[in-house]
Amino acid sequence: MQESALYDDSKGGKALKTANSIKVRHILCEKQGKALEAIEKLKTGLAFNKVAEAFSEDKAKEGGSLGWMVRGSMVGAFQDAAFQLQPSTTAKPIYTDPPIKTQHGYHVIMVEDRKN
Repeated sequence: MQESALYDDSKGGKALKTANSIKVRHILCEKQGKALEAIEKLKTGLAFNKVAEAFSEDKAKEGGSLGWMVRGSMVGAFQDAAFQLQPSTTAKPIYTDPPIKTQHGYHVIMVEDRKN
């Protein structure tokens, strides 16, 4: 995971505030190689939602959006990674690198917002 994901640089490197729900997007791929290919596209500056539309193999429409998810409603590894991510935008995403493996496949995750 990118180190910047754990701290909010815009607020002097403070740790994340506790949240009970997150607005999350992901790119889900059955094969790790395809998820890594999606990450390479993100590194070139492509928007997260555009990469999700091209690479994600799940039913999450609208650029990988899963909407608001509450703590306890996601599978363990996905939830653990998602709640550590700093909120970001699809144009300049902070995402999980390497992808997170769950029983569903390999996820590249980003968080757009957090709330209690």
